[in-house]
Amino acid sequence: MTVPVVVDLWAEWCGPCKTLGPIIEKVVAETNGAVELVKVDVDTNPQVAQAFKVQSIPAVFAIHEGKIVDSFVGALPEAAVREFVERLAPGASQVDKLVDAGDETSLRAALELDATNVDAAVALGDLLRRSDRLDDADEVLTPFENVLAAKTILARIRLQRSGVSLDGDLDLTLEHLLEQSSTTPSAKDSLLEILDALGPEDPRYVSYRRKLASRLY
Repeated sequence: MTVPVVVDLWAEWCGPCKTLGPIIEKVVAETNGAVELVKVDVDTNPQVAQAFKVQSIPAVFAIHEGKIVDSFVGALPEAAVREFVERLAPGASQVDKLVDAGDETSLRAALELDATNVDAAVALGDLLRRSDRLDDADEVLTPFENVLAAKTILARIRLQRSGVSLDGDLDLTLEHLLEQSSTTPSAKDSLLEILDALGPEDPRYVSYRRKLASRLY
């Protein structure tokens, strides 16, 4: 009654269902809770399929305030699914547009519309960090400190405060810290801090963690 719901009726044997399912999951997830998704296996829940009067699957229904407001049958392309979901929650697409704009005013507006939007918080936090507004960046990112993308920016903020740069011959620094890590706890901590700041997309994030683990254990 309070949050729009997309109901996806599917079955394990249904090929088009397997094509459509991941698309719906992705698009609904992008709304960051503005729309909820319910997936119903018609073989194990025949009474639900009967209630929706389903004759063919995949069958997808949009429910708002307890009423069916839209539906479609068959596997649609992602653009059509996104349009279907946006009709159900126009506010969700507005947040996405503000995040895509990427400027401070837009990102703050996105967080006002959806305070749980990780993408907006991370983008705003990094923007503030790059302009040396570290306290402001901390304030924006701290509520998301357990999210990996936010953790990466927070680590960069800590390095920035301590005067450590990620530019230059960083590999030489990493090797030096690695050499000292088994005997100097602070070297290990610094190495991990730099790796967190690099983030998992950097190949050194995994390789140096493995090297560190082999040295310590």
